[in-house]
Formats: sequence, C-alpha cells, structure tokens
Amino acid sequence: MISILFVDDEISILDGLKRMLRPMRSEWNMAFAPGGEPALGLLQESAFDVIVSDMRMPGMDGATLLEIVRERYPGTLRIILSGYTELQASLRAVPVAHQFLLKPCDPEVLRAGIARATSLGEVLESKMLTSLVGALRDLPSLPRVFSELQVALAQPNVSTDLITRIVEQDIALSAKLLQLVNSAFFGLARDITSVKTAVNCLGVSVLHDLVLTLEVFRSFTPNEFVSVESIEEFHRHAQLTARIAAGIAQKTQMPPALVLAAWMHDVGKLVIAERTPAHFSRALLQAHQEGKSLYEIEERLTQISHAEVGAYLLSLWGLPFPVVEAVAHHHHPRRVPVKQADMVIVVYVCNLLAHEREALEQGAPPTEFDTDLLQQAGIAELLPEWRKIAEAAHLNQGQLVG
Repeated sequence: MISILFVDDEISILDGLKRMLRPMRSEWNMAFAPGGEPALGLLQESAFDVIVSDMRMPGMDGATLLEIVRERYPGTLRIILSGYTELQASLRAVPVAHQFLLKPCDPEVLRAGIARATSLGEVLESKMLTSLVGALRDLPSLPRVFSELQVALAQPNVSTDLITRIVEQDIALSAKLLQLVNSAFFGLARDITSVKTAVNCLGVSVLHDLVLTLEVFRSFTPNEFVSVESIEEFHRHAQLTARIAAGIAQKTQMPPALVLAAWMHDVGKLVIAERTPAHFSRALLQAHQEGKSLYEIEERLTQISHAEVGAYLLSLWGLPFPVVEAVAHHHHPRRVPVKQADMVIVVYVCNLLAHEREALEQGAPPTEFDTDLLQQAGIAELLPEWRKIAEAAHLNQGQLVG
C-alpha cells in the first residue's frame, strides 16, 4: 500500500482532503500535517512514498519543505499543490518537485500522477535509483545552448519558434519543459510529447522567469571526469536517434511520442554524469577498453544502466508511460511481450541504427541486431529501408529534432 503525506497549513483544507480521499483508504495509507515542521516530524517517524504539499504556507512554504525532503528522503515522490493564481510562486518549486497538481486536488488526477511515477514496478525497484535520481535537483544544459537561450530570452518580443529551435537542441531543457506541461497543473487534456507544443503552452514569459529570474536551469560545468565534449557527443547521438525515429514515423503508423522517446532514450547518461561523474567516467573507459556497450559495463558494476536511470527520472516527472517504457527497455526489448513494431522495439532499433552509423564513420565493428526479435515483430524486412533513413539522418546532422 502506498503511503502519502498531505501538507497544508489550513486545517479546513486538510479536513476537506480527508473527506474527499476517504474512498482511497483501501489503496493509500494517508497522513495529514498542518504545515512544514509537523510534516518533517512525521517523516522522521515513518517512511512515506509520496508527499503532497501546498505551496503557500507561512514560515516554511512548499518549495522549502520539498527541498528538505529531497535532501533527507530522496526516495519520496514530491508533489506541489498550487492554484492558477500562484503560478509565479510555484515556479520556485520547479527544481525540487517531481509533479505539480492544481487546486482543488482531484483524487483521480492524483491517482494518475502517482501511477505514472510508479508505473514500471519491479524493473525500477532499486535503492540506488531512488538515491541517485530522487536527490537530483536539476539536469545541466549544454553551455552553448544555455547561453544562446539566455541571450534570446533577454530580447523583447522574442518568438516562440526561435525559443523552440534552441530548446530542442538540449535534452535537459526539453525534459524539464515537458515535465512541466505534462503536470496536472496546466490541466491539458492530452499528453504533450513535442518541445514546440511545450514552449507554446508555457509561453515566453514563464520561460523568461524560469531561466533568467529564478535561475532554475544552469549550464553544465566540466570536471576532471566529464568534459563538455563528452556531453556534446551524447547529445549528437540522441539527436541522430531522434532524427532516425522521425524518418521511420513518417513511413509507419507509429505515434508522435516515438520521436520524444528516441530523443530521451539516453537521458540517464546525463543523470549519472551529473550525480556520479567518477563512476560514469570509469564505465566509459572500461567500455572502450573492452569493446563493449556502456550499458553492459554499467550493469556489471551496479546491476542497473543509464536506461533504467533515465526511465525512473521520466516516470517521476510524469512523462507519458509509452515514452518511459521505451526508454527503460531500449537495451532489453525482450523484457516486454513482443508486439508488432511497438515503441519499445522501434526505439531499440533506432538506437542501434544510430550506433551503426557512428561505428561506420569510426571504422568500428558493425552493430549486432536481435534478428529473431525483429522477425517476431514483423519488421525484419524493413531494416534495409530503415538503414537508408538512418544514413540520410546522419548526413543531415545540422538539422534539429523538430
């Protein structure tokens, strides 16, 4: 049973939550705290899977409370509760909140948000994941992209098209904006899987405040273990994979979310490079020395790879389940039942096609595909055509994801 702690300084609101959520008692173990300090007291006494906090509270507001929870209890899913009129104040919680809910708190919306965050079950059950990802405050952006975005947002009347072209070059920026627009706070009736749509939904004014005023985003700082060049290389591979996915999507009936899943498939690398740079550097070196894939070395060292790390982050952030699932299994598509050309298998193929093009360029051994799996999925005969798409995508490296 999931344990949830609700926090609000107004007793009448807590009483209303208790009445409204009474039908959920068979699924949730719920506790209620009248403010930040009482909430921290309950957290010391018991473990909670989820904390849902009001934003505006005297003394300790929701953003401050969730920052403390992030540091002390990184495995707890952090949700901020706010109203439309409190948007500006709520933006302070962007670095520490996994999801945002709109007042009044609808039980079904809350249930859906929690279900998304815990959707992958046993695959993502790992204390290392909860500490590695749960304690993450932000993802660093590419320095050149972040600088370009700062300059653009400082201009009066900057267009959303320009902002989109800048944001879609960077995985951290893209992921964070998609986290925000897919939260219940914005009340959108559909999943948002496009950076352009995310930028249009948030608007230039909100982005200006996030980047320039609140300084929610930051630039990647190189260190002795991870260089800017390695992060740039990681982005180039992700962009190539996404361009291949976009080409395949045009030829098939795959949903638009395929491109997003391909774009985000290695976001876990960014998390590991940020949180444990020495481990990331060691794994990269061993992969190079042994001629193995990075994920194989990661699994040998820690039993999990960047795929699970990235999926865990995206699930906490409430991105659509098909995207999270494809990211989680893009190295091991047989973990899920074989379906005819589903997103898991196609992202697996797009990733390998991107690696294949990179290997050809470097004179490395060819990439090996699970041909039996492709036969079962009914797409083995499409591989030659998809290779042509990958070749064209590789030649058009200057183009953005779109």
